[in-house]
Amino acid sequence: MSEHRGKATDRPRHRRRRTALAVGVPLALTAAGTMAYGTDLGVFGEDAQRTASAATAAPAWAADTADGFASVNALGQNGTYGGRGGKTVTVKTLADLEKYATAPEPYVIVVAATINMNPVGKEIKVQSDKTIVGAGTSGQIVGGGFFLGSGVHNVIIRNLTIRDAYQGIWNDKEHDFDAIQMDGAHHVWIDHNDLRRMADGLIDVRKDSTHVTVSWNKLSDNNKTFGIGWTENVVTDITIHHNWFRETEQRNPSTDNAAHAHLYNNYLEDVSGTTIKSSYGNYSRGKTKMVLENSYFQGMNNPVTKDSTAAIVQKGNTFVGTSGRNESGGTAFDPKSYYGYTLDKTADVPALLKSGTGPRAAIGTTAATKGAAATTLTVAKDGSGQYKTVQAAVNAVPANNPSRVVIAVKPGTYRELVKVPSNKPHVTIQGTGGSRKDTVIVYNNAAGTPKPDGSGNYGTSGSASVAVEADDFQARNLTISNDFDEAANQSLSGHQAVALRTAADKVLLDGVIVTGDQDTLLLNTAANDKLGRVYMTNSYVTGNVDFIFGRATAVIDKSVITLKKRWDGTSAGYVTAPSTAANRKGILIANSTVNGDVSSRSFYLGRPWHAGGDASLDPQTTVRNTNLSAAIKSTPWTDMSGFSWKDDRFAEYKNTGPGAGSAGSDRPHLTDAQASGQEVGDWLGDWTPTAS
Repeated sequence: MSEHRGKATDRPRHRRRRTALAVGVPLALTAAGTMAYGTDLGVFGEDAQRTASAATAAPAWAADTADGFASVNALGQNGTYGGRGGKTVTVKTLADLEKYATAPEPYVIVVAATINMNPVGKEIKVQSDKTIVGAGTSGQIVGGGFFLGSGVHNVIIRNLTIRDAYQGIWNDKEHDFDAIQMDGAHHVWIDHNDLRRMADGLIDVRKDSTHVTVSWNKLSDNNKTFGIGWTENVVTDITIHHNWFRETEQRNPSTDNAAHAHLYNNYLEDVSGTTIKSSYGNYSRGKTKMVLENSYFQGMNNPVTKDSTAAIVQKGNTFVGTSGRNESGGTAFDPKSYYGYTLDKTADVPALLKSGTGPRAAIGTTAATKGAAATTLTVAKDGSGQYKTVQAAVNAVPANNPSRVVIAVKPGTYRELVKVPSNKPHVTIQGTGGSRKDTVIVYNNAAGTPKPDGSGNYGTSGSASVAVEADDFQARNLTISNDFDEAANQSLSGHQAVALRTAADKVLLDGVIVTGDQDTLLLNTAANDKLGRVYMTNSYVTGNVDFIFGRATAVIDKSVITLKKRWDGTSAGYVTAPSTAANRKGILIANSTVNGDVSSRSFYLGRPWHAGGDASLDPQTTVRNTNLSAAIKSTPWTDMSGFSWKDDRFAEYKNTGPGAGSAGSDRPHLTDAQASGQEVGDWLGDWTPTAS
């Protein structure tokens, strides 16, 4: 960008209603002051396998087996492995999904598109020996779900978004539209799904269903969330671990007459300031025996309750801002007599689950399942690698390389400029340290910095410490920084100082820190008429002025955006400055946190950058399902260089935290219908980000 654009400083929200009970304390993904980039969120996606036909061999992740009670040998079934051993098929239509899910033989079914149920509320009757898994984040089931009937067994449902069968009635007793319902099924594993807004339950485990494991799911925006029981028989064995319950009213879960219910490392969050209020959290009913370990309850009303006939043994749980019943008593069982497991520290649970639940960009495989193994080039400052600089390794990549080249960079600070040219696709730059802070690529050019050859200044795009012009680029587990010192260079014209510039398609930024001040992260395309998609996840971005900007179709998902004071100690800035072309998607911030040590109400979420005064552009930023700190202005959008933000596309949807606000003419919110077309998968289209 050129010198900042006339520095002037700038769709209705819909909340379904409920009972006004306990009000919780908002919890960000992690407070900037507490985390300070110190607690890694983990690698969100590993490698993935794409399948194209029924004849394809099952990828490595199809061999994954369940943990917990779903792993136990019982009822003639030795663990839960789904369709392993059957054919692998990729489906993009309702007809194909139903065809393979209801077939008698085993299948691994890869859902690679958004599939709308017809009629709304349809539940596909899944048969035994099936794995149904989303292809990256693109597998979505809208308006219905799955039903597992009596005797159905050995079923895995993973990595899917199942959503939006809601019929406008909060306590809906007419529509039984569940995301996943089982009546008398056994050996079922429900893992890494995003389940929300259904007309009844998100998960119903009913009528003596048993040997079920529910792990690493996000369950949100629902009334009757997760019910277990509906039987007088005490036979159900179930493990529920590492699930994030957020903005759910009741059945979180409600467990009725379960022989063994093991709940651990779950996060139950009632978000302050929203209209969805919790009635209760974990409920042990009837003759249930429940073990509840190392779970985190935030703002929940009646966080743990039990009937007089039920048992709950609590160990190591944390309760913050909760109220009402918190009960334990009776004798239960020792889960380790059935299976092995490892507890995460309770204090780590909120951050761990906010980053790790729901569909992943990729499900792990080995390189061998993708074809030829990637070439690896090592970089180490001390000479222990093949190259001493990152750029030297990039230079060694052959032009028009046909397959993945991984540049493995050992821990250290690499003060250099790095450019990946357009004729070197499929490059991964990956830090090899234990933390993304261990490997740092940094430089300090600014837009006004003179070039050493005397040919002028670098300009904004030329100031980037790392510039990526090659498609299918990935950066993982490292820090990219521009440490230009504005205070020491006040005489210099042009303080825009880019840390990372992308001008390519299919760019995956996974587990990285990108930090600077003004214009930190430039997400562009190779040309005005070119598509450029960027998916950033499990990452951090820091800056102050327009520090996420450009014309790319970009998603920042499950990440932390940290606001930083200006060089003179003042608090003022803009998070985004999109320059989106008309009929393209711009910047989407989803499932993230915006925070930082700055003054209250000092930052805008964005403003429209009409680069070069181009009135044909239609800049877009959507911020949804994100926790906003008090630093965000109550009117979060503003005009720029004579262009009104109201003429472009700026909106929010179901944000939380002290910086969130109700809809109005100066704060448009998407309706539920509008938001259903502004999901992560809508931005990425036919691209499934696959970490390699």
